[in-house]
Amino acid sequence: MPSLLELDACEAAGRIRSKALTSEALAAACLARVDARERDVGAWQYLAREEAMAQAREADRTPSRGPLHGVPIAVKDIFDTHDMPTTLGSPIYAQRQPDWDAACVAAARAAGAIVLGKTVTTEFASYHPGKTRNPHDPTRTPGGSSSGSAAAVADRMVPIAFGSQTAASITRPAAFCGVIGYKATFGELSLSGVRPLAQSLDTLGFFARSIADIALMRNVLLGAAQTRVDALPRSPRLGLCRTAAWPLAERSTRDALDVAVASFRAAGATIVDVELPAAFDALTEAQQTIMTYETARNYVFEMMTCIDRLSPSFRATCEAGMRIDRETYLAALRRVREVRAQLPDIVGDHDALITPATRGEAPPIEAGTGDPVMSRMWTALGNPTLAIPVPRPAGGLPVAVQVVANLHADPMLLEVGEWMSKLFRQPQSST
Repeated sequence: MPSLLELDACEAAGRIRSKALTSEALAAACLARVDARERDVGAWQYLAREEAMAQAREADRTPSRGPLHGVPIAVKDIFDTHDMPTTLGSPIYAQRQPDWDAACVAAARAAGAIVLGKTVTTEFASYHPGKTRNPHDPTRTPGGSSSGSAAAVADRMVPIAFGSQTAASITRPAAFCGVIGYKATFGELSLSGVRPLAQSLDTLGFFARSIADIALMRNVLLGAAQTRVDALPRSPRLGLCRTAAWPLAERSTRDALDVAVASFRAAGATIVDVELPAAFDALTEAQQTIMTYETARNYVFEMMTCIDRLSPSFRATCEAGMRIDRETYLAALRRVREVRAQLPDIVGDHDALITPATRGEAPPIEAGTGDPVMSRMWTALGNPTLAIPVPRPAGGLPVAVQVVANLHADPMLLEVGEWMSKLFRQPQSST
């Protein structure tokens, strides 16, 4: 029997429902793990220790409230919570206490989840890093902006955590920390109560150690019937899409993609190369233009009233954004719309595309949170994506593949992801 910390949210919730496990025991185990590892990892901005334990004991005394009853979760610190601070990764808001929960947090609580605390985000979910370090190597970055959420799940502090993505803020930390990262189709899940960075790009998602947990949380937020996600019942049809950023890929990413493709083919998948039309090459620049322009206009107040408390990198982003004229911004939006219209033909009969998740392994922490180049394009287009960890050589750091599906094809994406992750679990089952 796996230890409590190895349970995913689905398994934990099932055991709590059957009375084989108490929520109090699970919450206590998570907190003990935090106590043992937080000094090295630094995943948490705020820990609601006493409140979480009180809620866990209450969960054990009451009937099940829903599919997450009694399960601890973590919330990125740009998501409002009525009972704990939401600091947005900035000293400006160190004492900020919202009066309400973000819609996704409220939905998770309504389903019985217990919020263990708030996880570290980069400043305003932008580039300036917080205190979090990679749980596999403290000299390396965990990625950003959802740094603490990815690290907390990877280090078995919680089974599942909320994140958000504007460029690569789920995909990159998931890949660097070795967990599954899901970015929903743009607009699929409510961002009410989440401080915007760039509203044309911001997208909700989660970190977990199983596809089943991703499907569980997604269904909770959608108010959908709880159905088990099954692996695709046939071998998938996949498009191998290296993209124009492939020359930037480091050896670890090239090797990971080779391992994934060989494993998928050996298991029966049909994989063909997919070449993107030249119009797709402009998407990375378009995403940067949109993100920078909107960030600057979302943070006018902070630039006007407390510029000295902003990091130099965030100030530079806002200043650059204000130099972008509206015609350039609108042209970038048009470019994305025009390319998006070609997506159905690009994906075609493929169940999903496989593409690099990051340039390589997590870089040294002093180098920043890593280059988001491999995800900018897909975030601009709004596609749902998964970062799936690839088995790595002994001593290697985590690397992932990015799996991309058509807009609103999130259920298919999860079926393909379950097929892949189940395949990758096979060699690890005897270790």
